Amino acid sequence: MRTVSATRYVTPLREGGSMPGLVEADDDGLYVLKFRGAGQGAQALVAELVAGEIGRALGLPVPEIVLIELDAGLGRAEPDPEIQDLIAASDGLNLGMDFLPGALAFGPLAGAELDPELAAGVVWFDALVTNIDRTPRNPNLLVWHDRLWLIDHGAALYLHHGDADPVARAGEPFAPIRDHVLLPWAGSIAEADARLPPLLDEDVIAAIFEQVPESWLPAAARAVQAEYLVRRLQEPRAFATEAEEARARA
Repeated sequence: MRTVSATRYVTPLREGGSMPGLVEADDDGLYVLKFRGAGQGAQALVAELVAGEIGRALGLPVPEIVLIELDAGLGRAEPDPEIQDLIAASDGLNLGMDFLPGALAFGPLAGAELDPELAAGVVWFDALVTNIDRTPRNPNLLVWHDRLWLIDHGAALYLHHGDADPVARAGEPFAPIRDHVLLPWAGSIAEADARLPPLLDEDVIAAIFEQVPESWLPAAARAVQAEYLVRRLQEPRAFATEAEEARARA
C-alpha cells in the first residue's frame, strides 16, 4: 500500500458523521481523506482499510486506498474551527481513498444496468465483513464512467469496536443483509459463495492486516481480527446462507 503526504486541504465533504476531507497529495493526486481523529477513531480506519482491501482482493471495484501523512499545520488556514480541530487531532498517519471526480450516487436507474453476478458478489462481500452501511437509505455506492464503485467501509467489522470476543462469534449469520440495497438485482449468492472464498485464503488475509499501521492497531489485536475473518470464511458459511435466503425474499 502506498503512502503519500497531504500537501493541501481542499474542502470538507460534509457527508456522514466523520466529515472526511478532500486533499491534494505530493503525488499530485486527489484523495478522500478519512481522519484518524474523527469520532469513530482509528478502528474505523482499520475497518476501511481491511474491508476495502478484501473487496479489491475479490476483484470488486474499490478505489485505491492509500495511507496519508497529514501535517497539523495544514489546518491553520481553515476558517472553520471544527475542521481545524479535526486536522490537529489527526496529525500523522491517516487513510485516503482515490477521489472519483464527477461520480454520481447509485440509484435505482443504475441498478437496471447492473450485472447480477457483480451485485451478488457485493452482497456476499458485505455479509462477510458485516457491513451495515449499504442500504437504500445510504448505499455507499458510486457510478463513475458507467461502472459501479464501492466506498465507505468504516462501519464494517463492527464486532471489533466492542468488548465481545469476535472470534467466538465468527460463524454467526448477518441478519442486516436483508436490507442490502443490491439484493433486488443480485444473482445467486450460493454461486458467489462457491466462487469467492478461494480468493481469500489465510495468507491473503494476513497480508492485508500487515498493512494496518501499528499505531492504529497493535499486533495482538491485528492477529485476533485476522483470525476472525479466517474462521468466518470456513464452511459452513452461515452468512452466505442468510444472504441467499434474504435474496429469495427480496
